[in-house]
Amino acid sequence: QVQLVESGGGSVQSGGSLTLSCEASGFGYDYKNYCFGWFRQAPGNSSEGVAAIDGDGTTNYADSVKGRFTISQDKAKNMLYLQMDRLEPEDTAMYYCAADAFLGPLPYGYCSGSRVQYNYWGQGTQVTVSA
Repeated sequence: QVQLVESGGGSVQSGGSLTLSCEASGFGYDYKNYCFGWFRQAPGNSSEGVAAIDGDGTTNYADSVKGRFTISQDKAKNMLYLQMDRLEPEDTAMYYCAADAFLGPLPYGYCSGSRVQYNYWGQGTQVTVSA
């Protein structure tokens, strides 16, 4: 059973930094590639794909976070990270880790901020940025 557990959320002032972590478990060894993503949702807003990464390390970012957020992974530890710098009040939201695995190779840049690419989701971690 696949499980994703996020941690690292909290409250910071505008301009500050936070690092979110996501521990993944339960993926079988038959899978050849995967997508990992970070999504966020603020009250009253729709979900937004923030960043994504595949097994080869290819990344995609939403325009709203490019240059400020960095997605990374530690395959040995089954960990996914989101380094968030120069945080703004508009970044306040619940952040979710998402994943899916694939039996075959993926086209370059396939993993994106589209929710339909992900079948597994964590419970979320809250990020609050004050002005």
